[in-house]
Amino acid sequence: MVILKSKINKIAVLVVAIILFGTVGYMLISDFNFVDALYMTVITVTTVGFGELQPFSPEEKIFTILLILTSITVFGYAVSAFSEYLVSGKLFEHFKHRKVEKQIGHLKKHTIVCGFGRNGKQAILKLGNYNKQFVVVEKDKEMIEELDNRGLLNIEGDATLDETLLKAGIANAAYLITALPSDADNLFVVLTASQLNKKCTIISRAANESSYKKLKFAGASNVIMPDKLGGDHMASLVTTPDVIEFVDRLTIEGETTANLEEIAVNDLPKKYINKTILDLDLRKQTGCTVIGFRNPDKDYIINPEADIKLIEGSQLIVLGRPEQILKLRDLF
Repeated sequence: MVILKSKINKIAVLVVAIILFGTVGYMLISDFNFVDALYMTVITVTTVGFGELQPFSPEEKIFTILLILTSITVFGYAVSAFSEYLVSGKLFEHFKHRKVEKQIGHLKKHTIVCGFGRNGKQAILKLGNYNKQFVVVEKDKEMIEELDNRGLLNIEGDATLDETLLKAGIANAAYLITALPSDADNLFVVLTASQLNKKCTIISRAANESSYKKLKFAGASNVIMPDKLGGDHMASLVTTPDVIEFVDRLTIEGETTANLEEIAVNDLPKKYINKTILDLDLRKQTGCTVIGFRNPDKDYIINPEADIKLIEGSQLIVLGRPEQILKLRDLF
């Protein structure tokens, strides 16, 4: 049983069991009512020394001796286990896990980040800057300590296992980022996550090009190859340096330095639905410029015309200075 996996739970079950055993025993042997039977059980197992409610028969005395010996054994084990928990720090871990499980239980449409390595840290930095809720899954104890010290919600465990992703709230997650160093492990995570939540958008890291198709076939929505992106970026600095420097200046770093933002048409006031980009008039309201449009079929239009209709399910990509982006967020 799952409830018996923790020593704290075992102790609680044993204590309740010994009290129930004594209460039922006294009700059957001595014909006590429930309150009297419970009273006799409590004063017996706690050895407080109060007298019996009535003179005991030999059978009642034998049962009481058995109850005392059993309770001494149970409470001795309880004290030993509790002391071990205090010394080893497992008690703190137990309550930490309970607290984390409760917090994760309240999350909806959050992001799960598997792996707290270089790519994982970059991912949670971006998510944190955008105030996105996320849970980090990591099995390295030193990394877990760092996450705890930084106050980041985390689950200690193997991300390739169903139970670990379930603890991280995969059923209610909107996104999963797997940034484990091994392509094989990332493949297992993608397969597991896609089965546990078919609506979850999965983004996977890949080290080898041969893994790209496998990860996509397994259910990854996007596969990122950091090494390939890095090499392409360095070459672009040779071929088109000014363009790359300009694009680098558009990096989305967070609340105060963002230059790009996306707006879901569904989130706009209803009066704008089926209107045009011109009717929205973002330039006048915020100073931002619409530089991209994605229709419900996920086709992208760069530098869209002003007469394009804002149909439900589409997205707008907007460019602006940080203060303009902040104003945009306040309005929409």
